[in-house]
Amino acid sequence: MFELVAAGGWLMAPIIACSIIAFAIIAERLWTLRIKRVIPGPLVAQVWDWAKEKKLDVERMQTLRAGSPLGRILAAGLSNRNASREIMKEAIEDTGRHVVHELERYINTLGTIAAISPLLGLLGTVIGMIKVFSAITTQGVGNPSALAGGISEALITTAAGMVVAIPTLMFYRYFRGKVNMLVIRMEQQALRMVEVLHGQRSRESIEGQQP
Repeated sequence: MFELVAAGGWLMAPIIACSIIAFAIIAERLWTLRIKRVIPGPLVAQVWDWAKEKKLDVERMQTLRAGSPLGRILAAGLSNRNASREIMKEAIEDTGRHVVHELERYINTLGTIAAISPLLGLLGTVIGMIKVFSAITTQGVGNPSALAGGISEALITTAAGMVVAIPTLMFYRYFRGKVNMLVIRMEQQALRMVEVLHGQRSRESIEGQQP
């Protein structure tokens, strides 16, 4: 394996570095973007129970905010639960932009690696072919061993760049789609909470006006 890497020339170093960075990002995002971590199943029901029982104190709000990305969005809305529906939605949208930014962390880097890895492989191909033609110029075509180094460098770097780029691009697309799905689901949960809270407040207001 070491001989194969060495035969690829110095461009194998940045290609290998790209593969290590890509693997680290993929592993970190797979862990971070788990649905049960971003959108805990019983969270909305628990928040609704707290709201009905008027137990949304400072401690619970801090726990909610620190627990998950969805919790941060819900906490932003709940902090303004006594304000109008529009103010609650603005607070949710503002916090949601920060949450989305965190969910998309490192994904652009993954896309960059997917784009430059085959280019590094292509550069290795060009350098390898330059070496081949240089060998032909100095030694002619009668010495295959003189040509083998450049040809192997061209083929190895091209293959290595593709091996890194293909799975990286697949995970880049996968994470993009997953973030979009998570954002939509969080928006639905948050807006549902807004409507329920304001519906409850309207009912309480009507009941309070009745003799």
